[in-house]
Amino acid sequence: MYQWDWGVIWDYRQLLISGVAYTVVFSMITIAGGMLYGLGSAFARLSGSSLISLPFGALTELFRCTPLIVSLIWFYYALPALMGIEINAATAAFIALSLYGGAFYGEIIRGGILSVEEGQAEAARALGMRRNAVMFRIVLPQALRKMVPPLVNQSILQLKNTSLISVLSLPDLIYQSTLITHETYRPLEMYTAVAAIYFAVLFPATFFAKRLELGSGNRKAAA
Repeated sequence: MYQWDWGVIWDYRQLLISGVAYTVVFSMITIAGGMLYGLGSAFARLSGSSLISLPFGALTELFRCTPLIVSLIWFYYALPALMGIEINAATAAFIALSLYGGAFYGEIIRGGILSVEEGQAEAARALGMRRNAVMFRIVLPQALRKMVPPLVNQSILQLKNTSLISVLSLPDLIYQSTLITHETYRPLEMYTAVAAIYFAVLFPATFFAKRLELGSGNRKAAA
C-alpha cells in the first residue's frame, strides 16, 4: 500500500509559494491584456465597417476554435521563425493567453452592448448626444451590469488556463510541482497539494461570480 508523506510539501514550500505567486501575477497580467484586446475587438466588430470588423471576427473565431496549448507552442516556436525575431517564453505566453482570453472577453462585451435596447440609443441621439457620449453614458453602464458575471467567470477560466504555460518551462505552480516530483518521486502528494491550492485560490472567485449572477438575476426580476 502506498505510504503518504506530506512532509515533502513543507520541505519544498518555497518553490510552491513562488509557483503560486508566478501563476497569480501572470494570470492578472494576461487578464488585463485580454480585457484590453477584447474591448478593442468588441468595438471593432460593432463599428459597422467590414474592413475593421472582419479581421477581428476572424481572429476571434481562430482563437475560440483552437486549443490554447497549440497557440502557446505556435507563438513560441513558429512566430519567431516566420518574423525573424526572438521571443522569450514569457512574452510568447503573454501574447497567446491575452489573445485567447481576449477572443472570449470580446464576445462577452459585444453581447452585453447588443443586449441594450437600440431604442435607448436612438432616443439619446435624437436629443443631440454624440455617438461616443451615447455609448459611454447610456449603453455601457447598462451593458456592464450584464457583462460582469460572465467576465468574472472567463477570468477564472483564464487563471486555470495559465497552468498550460508550464509547457514553455515558465516557473508557474505546475512547473514547480513537476520539478519537485522529479526530485522526490512523490507525485500523489504533490499534485494533491496543487489541486488544493488551485481550489483555495479559485473557490472564492467562483463564489463571487455566483453572487454576481444571482444579483444580476434579482435586478432583472425587479425590473
